[in-house]
Amino acid sequence: MKESSLYKYLLLRLIIGYLGERSQFAWWPTSVFEPSSKSFLEPVFAKTYRLAQYHSVKEAARRLHDEYIGIGNVFHLFRLPEEIEQDLHALMLGSQGDEEALANLRDKDTAMQTLSTIAEGMRTTTEGPVAIGNFRDILTPVALKGAAQSYLAAFEQGIKTYPYFIG
Repeated sequence: MKESSLYKYLLLRLIIGYLGERSQFAWWPTSVFEPSSKSFLEPVFAKTYRLAQYHSVKEAARRLHDEYIGIGNVFHLFRLPEEIEQDLHALMLGSQGDEEALANLRDKDTAMQTLSTIAEGMRTTTEGPVAIGNFRDILTPVALKGAAQSYLAAFEQGIKTYPYFIG
């Protein structure tokens, strides 16, 4: 996967992870991107607290998505094929949460604006699981945009949607 595609997946994962937290849209019960979480995480994860934030919110989001979509022959933003997961981890570890990407998490409005930019428009979505493509589509820009559009529409409509790819 090209570095720019990986970065876009990482950015989308961070933004959806942040927006899904308790202080924004409350899809999962975390608050690891709150400013106060740094003082809790940094003593334990001195050099990698950003990575700890990333994995904490990813795990919370993955559990919720898996609960509604199921596990098996499906993939979603928080459970991608293993090779992509490893690449995303390496990218996050290498950049330690690239400050440019993390700047999008300073507040709800900034995150929503960035999500809107990634989505390049909004489409309607429904509550619950929504198939947005096949496994072979995951690496395409259309797939990333489709996932972003689904999440954007859900946040705007005040519903929860779980876009996924069929394996």
